[in-house]
Amino acid sequence: MIRMTQDKETPTTKMPSEMLTAHLLALLKNWSGYGYELAKKLEEAGYGGFNSGTLYRTLRQMEKTGLISSLWDTSSDGPARRIYSLTKTGSLFLNNWITLLDMHKATLNNFIKIAEMATEPTDNSSNGKGTDIES
Repeated sequence: MIRMTQDKETPTTKMPSEMLTAHLLALLKNWSGYGYELAKKLEEAGYGGFNSGTLYRTLRQMEKTGLISSLWDTSSDGPARRIYSLTKTGSLFLNNWITLLDMHKATLNNFIKIAEMATEPTDNSSNGKGTDIES
């Protein structure tokens, strides 16, 4: 998908929900943040092609399944904001996801290596060694 901005085309990536979840977990590792901050970090990483409703629904679902927790932050003068943090379960899920991605990465690297080493099949019919068929 290409999104038009003022003077240039900006490619956007539609992230599958599993990748959105994994990316949010990675962002929350050793850090707690507000939904707005998470959206900004996702956009900076090239994943800005989603609406904020999707982000907040995903965060609520992640909290429901125990991957993250949230608290209302009332420390500032403005309205209360929800701050999200990674749970122990979320950390385990993230580590398993990274292990799975590493396995897929190794498989893809092996495939690419084999594909690059493969040679084009030769066509024996044009080298004069074909067989003549008499009818």
